[in-house]
Amino acid sequence: MAHLNYNHLYYFWMVCKQGSITKGADKLCLTPQTVTGQIRALEQRLNGKLTKRNGRHVEPTELGQLVFQYADRMFGLSYEMLDIVNYSQQENVLFDVGVADALSKRLVSQVLLHAVPDDNAIHLRCFESTHEMLLEQLSQHKLDMILSDCPVDSTQQAGLFSVKLGECSMSLLSSHPDILADIPLATLLASQKLLIPSRATAMGRKLMQWFDQQGIVPNILGEFDDSALMKAFGISHQALFIAPSSYANEISSLGYAAPIANLETLKEEYYVIFAERMIQHPAVKRICEADYSHLFV
Repeated sequence: MAHLNYNHLYYFWMVCKQGSITKGADKLCLTPQTVTGQIRALEQRLNGKLTKRNGRHVEPTELGQLVFQYADRMFGLSYEMLDIVNYSQQENVLFDVGVADALSKRLVSQVLLHAVPDDNAIHLRCFESTHEMLLEQLSQHKLDMILSDCPVDSTQQAGLFSVKLGECSMSLLSSHPDILADIPLATLLASQKLLIPSRATAMGRKLMQWFDQQGIVPNILGEFDDSALMKAFGISHQALFIAPSSYANEISSLGYAAPIANLETLKEEYYVIFAERMIQHPAVKRICEADYSHLFV
């Protein structure tokens, strides 16, 4: 049997992953003309058409889908091998974590502490972005794990798993709580300027649904992807903002702001998401097996 050029197969796999010749070529640091020529060579070797145009996108033909399924397993295993070799040979285990920017940094830091072994033999690298962008990076093997506010749909994201670590109730805070103490909650939310998580986040969507259910039209001053920026803005401005109740108590003890209402039905959820290849990673195991009962209240 004639030899199969695995570079050609890799180029085809990357184009299918990216959905276009141009994007695939960018990932490969090659010109679109070069990638197109390599895929044609693979088609000649396999004696069939592998891709077809669909508007501005490229998608696999029936033969292409079959080839892509095998290629996906092959290159997925190669990345898994590199990950295992990486964290088994290095003196300090490299651990790349993506953090959804909507999450409380205080709670995230407490979760990440469980990734650190007793001898501190770990090299932790943290990156912040949206849930969607982090999932894309995880699927491209650029991250080892994600901490996010929503789970992954394993039926839509094959090979990815999510574990719920816990949830915490939310509180409404103000840097000037004394002047708002006797005002009903519905009146507060309708009359006072409010800072909320972006509607692109799970908590932002939950909050807007809660407003609708309560018949409240909020007086929104700003929406934030980054929870830390929202809290910093709220502390320095006379606007209301929300935060996990456990964090609200800490803020209050420091004198920066104080909770004026507990939104008990609003829960911020914390999930760890990882690929199947990372199940045996020591840091992932420590995080998944840890007890968070003291953290999520």
